[in-house]
Amino acid sequence: MLDTTPPRDAAPPTEERRGCLFALSQPPLMIFLAVIGCLLLMASLHDLFLL
Repeated sequence: MLDTTPPRDAAPPTEERRGCLFALSQPPLMIFLAVIGCLLLMASLHDLFLL
């Protein structure tokens, strides 16, 4: 049987992992998503009302 207990001298992780919500809270990504959303909105309104 294998021993799966961690060694006693192992240091705990100093940097915790960050998930998707942390990535979405970054300003450059939010600006990019807002620009893409506005372009999609303008294109859909153009198709609805002008074509």
